[in-house]
Amino acid sequence: QVKLEESGGRLVQTGDSLTLSCVAYASISMWSMGWFRQAPGKDREFVASLSRNGYRKNYAEFAEGRFTVSRDNAKNTVFLQMNSLKSDDTAVYFCARARLTTFNAPRDHAEYGSWGQGTQVTVSS
Repeated sequence: QVKLEESGGRLVQTGDSLTLSCVAYASISMWSMGWFRQAPGKDREFVASLSRNGYRKNYAEFAEGRFTVSRDNAKNTVFLQMNSLKSDDTAVYFCARARLTTFNAPRDHAEYGSWGQGTQVTVSS
């Protein structure tokens, strides 16, 4: 388990860009990291993930071409850059650390064992 803290969420307009950050209070260099989101009344869904060395990345279909996930292992920080935001992107965004030290970039939330509290992103039209 590691403490994760997301930040950067706020109210934005349709078409705006926003970058979320996730700081870990311990080293994350050996673990894959992921971003998930949960909109009101909906299940938590996968957004993006990247392997521990950052070479392998996976995106949800809605995130392809608009979102970019990255990491700075020296700072124990993961980022989610979001462009061309839509009202459907309104949700609480969570970062998570994988349970196992693999080179994959998992999409399944069950493969993540540590979660942050989330940061609210609201996209107003």
